[in-house]
Amino acid sequence: MVPDPTRPLVQNKPMANISDMKPMANIMPFGMCQSMSNPTVASATAAAMGTLTPMPCVPVIVAPWVPGGKEMVANMPALLDNCKCMCAWGGNISVNMPGNVCLAEGK
Repeated sequence: MVPDPTRPLVQNKPMANISDMKPMANIMPFGMCQSMSNPTVASATAAAMGTLTPMPCVPVIVAPWVPGGKEMVANMPALLDNCKCMCAWGGNISVNMPGNVCLAEGK
């Protein structure tokens, strides 16, 4: 989701740029995280006597989306549907449905 309504519009929705990567603001939680690097998954798995226990995914983004477009949006490269960003817990986040409130899906 792009919180700045003053940005240029595409299909009546504000355009995103590569810095639009904030969890709970630009990237909403999705799916279930299975990474043991995620402390909530590790804790739940330990409590389940070692049985992998996925927990709700709230991504921890470590860097802007890449590669970004040539067009600038709010002084940053535009976010395109081929961009990806990484979660600190090892996930790869990509644009799933351009122009929708929930921008991404984990892989």
